[in-house]
Formats: sequence, C-alpha cells, structure tokens
Amino acid sequence: MYISTKTELERFCELASAAKVIAVDTEFLRERTYFPKLCLVQVAVGDDIAAIDPILIDDLAPLAAVFEDPSVTKVFHACGQDLEVLLDGMGVTCAPVFDTQLAAAFLGLRQQVSYASLVESYCGVRLPKAESLTDWSRRPLDPEQLTYAEDDVRYLPGIYERMMTELVERDRLSWVAPEMEALCDPSRIRRDPREAFRRLRRAGSLTRRQLAIAREVCAWREDTAARRDLPRKWVASDEVIVEVCKRTPSTLDRLRRIRGTDQIGERDGRALLEAVARGTACPAEECPKVDRHVRPSAEAEGVVDLMYAVLRLVSERSGVATQLIATRDDLLDFMQDHDSSPLASGWRHELAGSTLERLLSGEVGLTVRDGRIELL
Repeated sequence: MYISTKTELERFCELASAAKVIAVDTEFLRERTYFPKLCLVQVAVGDDIAAIDPILIDDLAPLAAVFEDPSVTKVFHACGQDLEVLLDGMGVTCAPVFDTQLAAAFLGLRQQVSYASLVESYCGVRLPKAESLTDWSRRPLDPEQLTYAEDDVRYLPGIYERMMTELVERDRLSWVAPEMEALCDPSRIRRDPREAFRRLRRAGSLTRRQLAIAREVCAWREDTAARRDLPRKWVASDEVIVEVCKRTPSTLDRLRRIRGTDQIGERDGRALLEAVARGTACPAEECPKVDRHVRPSAEAEGVVDLMYAVLRLVSERSGVATQLIATRDDLLDFMQDHDSSPLASGWRHELAGSTLERLLSGEVGLTVRDGRIELL
C-alpha cells in the first residue's frame, strides 16, 4: 500500500505497533546536500507492506513511535545509512534492530553480502535493478517504483525468521546480540564534527601536529556544510584539506597557492585559516595520536601469517566471516597486547582467540593433509 496521508499512516502504525517484528528500509537522496533527504520509508509487517511518503506527510510521529518502541524489533539489511537517515529525517533512534547483512556473516555468507544475493540465497528470487538510480524525490511515484521499493522489505520478515532459527540451532544468538546492540549506539550514528578528521582520506600520511590542524579544519568544514546543507566536498575537498594541513598557510595568499582552493570564498578562506591557527596552537599533549601500526618485524609478520591461516581455518569450519572475527591488524594487536584485544574475550575468544593462544604458546600447530591446512 502507498501511504500519503496522516490518517492512512495512523491506521497502518496501529498494525505495526502490535507486531513483534517489522522490516524497514528507506529511499533518500544526498548528492547535492549535507543531510540526506528522506524520500520514502518502506515497512513490512508480515505480508502487509507500506510505502510511506514523508514528502507528502508532515507529521510522522506515529511512525516514529513505532521505530522507538523497544518491544518492536526493526529488521534492516545493512542498516548503517538507514539509521542515519531516520535520525536526520525523523529525529528517531531505532532500537532494537536486527541487521540481516551482519547476521549473514555469522551464518556462512560473506561479510558484506548484498540484499539481492541474500534474497536469492534464502528465497530463490532474483530482484530487478531497474530503479536503482531513481530520483525518489520526484512525485508522483509510479507503480514500478513502488514495487521496487517494497521489494526491499518484502522478503526480510521471512529471512529474519529463518536466520533466528539458524542462530539458535547453532547456539550463536549470544554472539550476534551484542553486535546488533552496538549498531544502535548513538555515537555510531550521530556525527561529531570534532571526530570528522578520522574519516579524512590520506589522514595516515599526517603527523600528530598536522592531525591537530586536520581536526580543526574538518570540524569547520562539517559545521559549514551542515549550516548550508551542502556536500562537504563542495566546501573543501579531502585533497585540499590534507595539503592545507601539510603547508599550514597563515595568509589568504599562501592559501591560494594550494590547487583547488579557488572555490573557497574570501570569508570561508579566513575561517579556514583561523582553524589552521587553532590546530597549530594546540598543545603537543592534546594532539591526536597517529592511528597507524608500526610495521612489524619479519619474524612478527611470519607469526601473523600463521595466525591468519588458523583464523581462516576457524572461519571455514564455523561459517563466520573471517573479517568479522578479526583483521590482520587485530591479530598483531592480539600478539603484542593480548588483554586489550577483542579476541581476548567474548564470542571472538570462544571461537578463535583460545585457539590462537594455544598456537602462540606452542600447544598446537598446523599441517597439510590432502592439500588442506589442519590443526595439529
């Protein structure tokens, strides 16, 4: 059903609020804005599917109440962007949530399996891609667009039920639950301008002092982009910011010598220089730490290679995606600082950490039988 009035929305939300599980997806645009523009919200309650139009409905309070109801589980696929869009567009933090992409990584599928692949695997249905580049802000929406949008939640309730059964049968629900809870952590959804520098491309090439400048400049860019509702790259590109951090210009003339700064107006240029000055004046002890690993020795690299072979073996046997368990950097951390590693506790320790401990202590080893790696 296509819902474009508050009366229709209230009627549907009565149905949704009585359900224990609903499936949710969103359609949005953000190519020309800082904040994503919420264009459509799809909700499935069992076999009932609604495409809710937030452009035509001014008051989405009934839907917000359902999304925030702790007794209703919201099922998404790859929920990261959806949760951000719903926070910006409706002011809601959905909880609890169940992410089928994350759950799939515990059940023998690759870590970032697409929705189309998941539906084909669980339901034997191939979804069309004809509307993937639709401008969802234009009205009216035609039947083909609505069908495409509704397909994004049509199969999720059934997939959720099957996944829950599999997780219980494999005794992995306790592994998945904390990972799902972490998805709802506001710090993962809300944007902190002071942390924006951590997403700066090529930030790894900067010193601690240059990172302090990047923190101030990126915060200025975030605030400016948000205030004007423009894409951050329209204010200043990552490449320009990195170069600014390295050259630390103190005058507009010096700033203009950096290629790509011609799009920055005089007023913004002066604000950017003020941000550079703040970063330059930051006390040394308050500069961000350089988040990079020191290259391990050849001997340590060899041990990590051996650990990764064990990790892949554990992944193959358990069906839990390798990258979900640990990365190579995680393995190096486990070897060098055991107690602070995620592999030292919880389900990761149960699944792989305990075996890796025995490997590092010499209690187990690896061999090859019939062309396959096995534990000794």
